[in-house]
Amino acid sequence: MFKKRYARWMYEWEYRLTTRDENRVVRPLEWGFDWIEPWLSAHGFGDAIPLPEKQRDDAAAEAAMVRINDILIAHSKEFFDYEKPTDFRLEERHPMLFPTNVRPETLAQDAEIRRLAEEGKTEKATFLRFTSPERTPYPENDQVNARWYPAPAHKDPARPRQAIVVMPQWNADAFSHNALCSLFNRFGVSALRLSKPYHDIRRPNELERSDYAVSANIGRTLSACRQAVVDIRCCLDWLEDQGYEQFGVLGTSLGSCYAFLASAHDRRIRVNAFNHASTAFGDVVWAGQSTRHIRAAVEQAGLTQERLRTLWGAISPVNYYDQFASDEVDGLAKKILLVYAEYDLTFPREYSLQVVEAFKRAKLNFTPRRLPCGHYTTGETPYKYIDGWYLGSFVHRAFKELREERAEVASAIVSCTEEAEEEVAVR
Repeated sequence: MFKKRYARWMYEWEYRLTTRDENRVVRPLEWGFDWIEPWLSAHGFGDAIPLPEKQRDDAAAEAAMVRINDILIAHSKEFFDYEKPTDFRLEERHPMLFPTNVRPETLAQDAEIRRLAEEGKTEKATFLRFTSPERTPYPENDQVNARWYPAPAHKDPARPRQAIVVMPQWNADAFSHNALCSLFNRFGVSALRLSKPYHDIRRPNELERSDYAVSANIGRTLSACRQAVVDIRCCLDWLEDQGYEQFGVLGTSLGSCYAFLASAHDRRIRVNAFNHASTAFGDVVWAGQSTRHIRAAVEQAGLTQERLRTLWGAISPVNYYDQFASDEVDGLAKKILLVYAEYDLTFPREYSLQVVEAFKRAKLNFTPRRLPCGHYTTGETPYKYIDGWYLGSFVHRAFKELREERAEVASAIVSCTEEAEEEVAVR
């Protein structure tokens, strides 16, 4: 009886939180071939794009986009590959909120932060900036932004330098997940809190929300995902240039999708924290409460859940499980945390459980954790502290294990070398 009452209370609370923002916009379905055409043409797949007159034929356009997804999945290594940026730079500025809702309390908070900055009453922060390898029509979006949280130098100079890239949820403001980064610094782990495409300072002026990251424009959503993945990998490049040796990634909600795809295509990422995870991109958009405005658009165009799932197959984690599972370095598997919520209306529980079962079948080294709340209520008291404990304790333990494993490997190499030298001496 209590469990039923708790579930009903939680679902009602979750529903209120997912419906309080009234600035979600239903935009019509667009195929968005122009967003994916540059990559296809550059890699010899330009014939997959239909002629302009066929692009206006929905059946022909859909068939072409299905074929494009098949190409991208088969060539995902190339799709998520990139040229390393040459304009990495650090920028000092006052942190701003960049809210995505128009609730009075949020706008008041934003105004107060701006006032304090103008009066010089807040400290400046350091941000990594560079030009994303994935270009879009929005120059502000193409300037990648990652707030830099360097950990103090450790007293042991032999200790490997460790860092993690943190990606918050869809429509996160610029302060989301900053506390986690400060926590990781206490463990000796540096952090880059990465602004996702079309988020906070990267958001085009025409938008109130980060709508272009996920929308009823099929091609633009594919492009946004590719941009997020290569931006993560570019952050690792910069960290390597600074002398960092061991890397992790933490993603929440949409950020967890981006983090998974980056890890599946980059062997450097050893620590993986997926905070709310799901299987197919299209399933979440169709079934999630937070994306009901996008579902409205695709339903108006006559699409079904199954067809939408196929149209976004190239950015769905489910299509890269084998690639993710087979990625080992020196025989050591990835370290993985998978957090899901029991009463989630945004990433429905059934899809998260499918990820759990898939990871079990693949015999991955992962830790599942269940939150007794929903997607939005994860950010509410007391659940945000439970989630923070799961994430913080995992990151601390995983990076510690990485250091210990490295020491064991180094010791084994020394031992083998000594044995070989002794054998040579005996001969």
